[in-house]
Amino acid sequence: MSKNQTVVAIIQARMSSTRLPDKVLLDIAPGKTVLACMLERVSKSKGIDKIIVATTENPNDQTLVEYLKTIGQPYFVGDENDVLDRYYQAAIAHGTKTGDIIVRMTSDCPLIDPRVVDETIRFYKDNDFDYASNNLEPYTFPDGMDVEVFSFDALEKAWKEATKPSHREHVTFYFWKDPRIFKIGQYVNQKQNQAGYRLTLDYPGDYELLKAVYRALYPRDPLFTMRDILTFLDTNPDVKKLNAEVERNVSWGSA
Repeated sequence: MSKNQTVVAIIQARMSSTRLPDKVLLDIAPGKTVLACMLERVSKSKGIDKIIVATTENPNDQTLVEYLKTIGQPYFVGDENDVLDRYYQAAIAHGTKTGDIIVRMTSDCPLIDPRVVDETIRFYKDNDFDYASNNLEPYTFPDGMDVEVFSFDALEKAWKEATKPSHREHVTFYFWKDPRIFKIGQYVNQKQNQAGYRLTLDYPGDYELLKAVYRALYPRDPLFTMRDILTFLDTNPDVKKLNAEVERNVSWGSA
């Protein structure tokens, strides 16, 4: 890997959500929004050099843009539906170049553990993949610990070649199209299969669970771990069942 290589996290975010409107700016900790909590956690990653929030040109997202300006967070405004283009243009606008690495996350994962992020980045680098993720089937990580890592070169190739609407709407779908085109790796949970936990934000039940987690764990340690979260849920089954009925990835592309 190049010494001049930059690892850029791009977090997609928007205000429009049919299930939970304006969810990224809801408070889940005292005075802290969903997005602020996620940015705080991602910023603790040892493997990420730069964080960009990629939002859309939809007028509804202007509130989000103003919020990002207020907190001094680098951002990019791009196409709402062509999310692949939004990612590529965000990367270009912030100086990403050939040889750099993109880490893709979505703003509805405010419990993301920076340790899991770093493990996935390390897995990607150690195996010289074009694309690696801990969110491929069969799932082994909780829903909401989703990390995708890929080269800028792979992103550029997908941006140039992908034509199907589904490949433009879902940033990384084109990578999975043909394993002969991209070298793909799945980072599997090294401890145990924990796919049965839901830690993402799409529904009111998710929101209540996330608030309960932050209320219990944040005051003791703002950088609480995935293990801390799962232990809390295991010992508080009433909290865990708040969103237990929701299927995984029912909202592909919602962010």
